[in-house]
Amino acid sequence: MPEPLDSALAEVRSMLLGPALTRAVAAGRRRGQRPSVVRAELRPVALKAGARLQIATSDGARPYTRNVAPGPEADAAVEELLAEPFGNWHVETADRTLQLRVTKSGEAQVHRTAAARPATAPSGHDRAKEYLLDPGDPIFTEIGGSAAKRRQVDAFLRALVATLPTEPARELTGPLRVVDLGCGNAYLTFAAYRYLSRLGLDVELVGVDVREDQRRRNTELAERLGWAERVRFVAGTIADAVVEPAPDLVLALHACDTATDEALARAVRWEARWVLAAPCCHHDIAAQLRARPAPAPYELLTRQGILRERFADVLTDALRAGLLRLHGYRAEVVEFVDSAHTPRNLLIRARRTDSVPTADQRTEYRELVAQWQVTPRLEMLLTQLPPDRSPNPVPPLGPAGRSVN
Repeated sequence: MPEPLDSALAEVRSMLLGPALTRAVAAGRRRGQRPSVVRAELRPVALKAGARLQIATSDGARPYTRNVAPGPEADAAVEELLAEPFGNWHVETADRTLQLRVTKSGEAQVHRTAAARPATAPSGHDRAKEYLLDPGDPIFTEIGGSAAKRRQVDAFLRALVATLPTEPARELTGPLRVVDLGCGNAYLTFAAYRYLSRLGLDVELVGVDVREDQRRRNTELAERLGWAERVRFVAGTIADAVVEPAPDLVLALHACDTATDEALARAVRWEARWVLAAPCCHHDIAAQLRARPAPAPYELLTRQGILRERFADVLTDALRAGLLRLHGYRAEVVEFVDSAHTPRNLLIRARRTDSVPTADQRTEYRELVAQWQVTPRLEMLLTQLPPDRSPNPVPPLGPAGRSVN
């Protein structure tokens, strides 16, 4: 039974500011409105300075966390969040759970239940890390993996959550089709399936790896987990493996050197809605920089070997993001895990928008390539597609970045 939104939000406010709060999440949006952040999570924490209300928000690109003191500071912070046009609130306290959904007519659909788990004391900063997939989940008994690997995959899943819309099923006409290119032992593949399916999504996932023995091993694992009908594996290269139908979401974790370019090129050919790729080594552009002098006045950037290698990393991923933008994607390069866990900690995150690139964007890319006299592998892959491989071939870039038809 719908309720007045103001009175329902007043109840949410009292729960958020009450002493029994354990966790709350705000997400989604109301009809015709968009909140300034895509998600907000609140929970009590115990710091040396005393009890605080921790508020973690994300704008879809990066997270922001702050700890506010009880009283006027917490009151103001909560009022600010309640004023945002979130479409959903989920609030848990020690004794009850409230779920609020704003209807199309602007009313509140509220579901209240008694607490299903015992209350826990506010946690301090020395608490165990909260993983999106519990390390005790039975899946890890089967797939194994080190603690460091679990941290990387957890960070990758968090980036995935920030990339997908709040309700991805609304943008799909069928299941969420996912492909993991260069899946190796399929650690990410299985973790992604587990997490996405637990969100209530209908998921079909394909893992691609060049080794036939990996395909057999991973297929056996899928059968033991009871997922063989939804998770399958094919042996083949990233560039040529047969994946049908085309995926909505493309994943590639630490595909080496130009294998990342092959993964991005396939995502573009498939017109995938979402792409997450964590590049590994960047030998291709580094070799091109070694082969010719740097343009003036940038000789100091490439004179020292270590600086040249690091600059090659930056230039490679900047050009990849620029090319994705020219092919209808909004692309970002972000840090997805702390460098203490892996030095290869950057993530290219892209969403297909079908935006037509501007002349300035084309010129910006072309001038950068011309100045450094490099030929990115991704550009070659996108401009030399066999005509029978894509129903919508991408026009090559000519001088000044203009399309050549």
